[in-house]
Amino acid sequence: MWSALRRARPPIEAANDDQPPALDARALIGDLSREASSLGRDAAEVRGAIDDSIKAATAQAEALRVLAGQLTQVTASQQAIAGEVQAGTGAVERARQAVDAVGQEVSGIVDTLRDVSKAAHQITKIAMQTRLVAFNASVEAKRAGEAGRGFAVVADAVKDLAGRVDESSRHIMETVGRLDARIGALARDIQRQDPQQAQGAVHVALGDVVQGVERIRGAAGQSLAHCAGLGERMGTIEGEMNRTNATLTNTLDRTEAFLRVSERMIEFTAACGIETADTRFIGAAQDAAARITALLEDALQRGKVTTDELFDEHYVAVPGTNPQQHTTRFAPLADRAFPSVQEAMLQFDSQVVFCIAADRNGYIACHNQKYNHSQRGGDVVWNTANCRNRRIFNDRTGLASARNTKPFLLQTYRRDMGGGNFVLLKEAAAPITVAGRHWGGLRLAYRF
Repeated sequence: MWSALRRARPPIEAANDDQPPALDARALIGDLSREASSLGRDAAEVRGAIDDSIKAATAQAEALRVLAGQLTQVTASQQAIAGEVQAGTGAVERARQAVDAVGQEVSGIVDTLRDVSKAAHQITKIAMQTRLVAFNASVEAKRAGEAGRGFAVVADAVKDLAGRVDESSRHIMETVGRLDARIGALARDIQRQDPQQAQGAVHVALGDVVQGVERIRGAAGQSLAHCAGLGERMGTIEGEMNRTNATLTNTLDRTEAFLRVSERMIEFTAACGIETADTRFIGAAQDAAARITALLEDALQRGKVTTDELFDEHYVAVPGTNPQQHTTRFAPLADRAFPSVQEAMLQFDSQVVFCIAADRNGYIACHNQKYNHSQRGGDVVWNTANCRNRRIFNDRTGLASARNTKPFLLQTYRRDMGGGNFVLLKEAAAPITVAGRHWGGLRLAYRF
């Protein structure tokens, strides 16, 4: 199983026949391997923590930008309110002027009603005089006897008419009196009095409206001032967050360098031919890669898949999946062929977490069966941890393993299990080459 590994890493031989120096070299390399592994673990932890901080800072910066946009909208709304308040103040003043004009018209109506009342009073006097004249005529008609009978009838009719006129004029005066009282009260309510006198109810109400509008204007002005101050503060915070994000990104790049140093040290010690804690996992990854290669080449020879299908890079998104899943033309073949190798590697050692074959773009057609479940609707946390098939893992580790063409590659990283859960892993990768073309890589991940 480790023959390819041994061919890639010729064993170190002692410079002479003295055994102690060789033992010392092996011990030194073993210590170096352990130190490199420890350094890699720490670097991976630090890198993961910094990466989390960058993501959190980026999310906070985005939230701040959204908040700044909302603040701009609030400021615009406050300015619009101030404009409407100004317009409202003018409208109230125009209403007050209109009420004053109505008050003047009402005063004219009151004067007209009083003229009507005077006219009705005169009619009452005339009716009384007419009744008196009719009474005298009736008396004279009775004195005239038979000759005055017709005149007496006319006199009675005139007297009766005068009575009805008197009654009507009195009714008019009563009605005009009530109207005069009510319209007079209305006139007093809507007419603007001297400031030192009590104002009418209408003007008091209009005054309350004006005061309310002024309070709104003051509140809008204070809100605008607060928004302006908050906007300046948010701008300062955004600048500080951007600088922090830049610093974290620079630090992340530096931790990446530390991590690569530790990985190269591990690779160097493994390549020396001296067995380390990683040697058997490297050999297992190479053996599994060779078996996957054999399966794919056999499928090509038997016509179960074409070269175009096997190297298909047209990843078709599966609708309604989260995280996003994809299909390719070689996915059905992967489902049939890969489990025989991948599942066996899970039994190789209790430290093994997963064993998968990824194409050169990080696409995992078929994962280990325990991570190969159908998604549960919108349960993103569960889907992230348990539905890892049909997904593209084009992160740093995934692409490095998928595109590696060296005999083996060792990496240290944190695996995202969803819901803020991470597992610190090592990964040994070996290339998969089919029909003379680099197809992808075999990824064997194991715990420290």
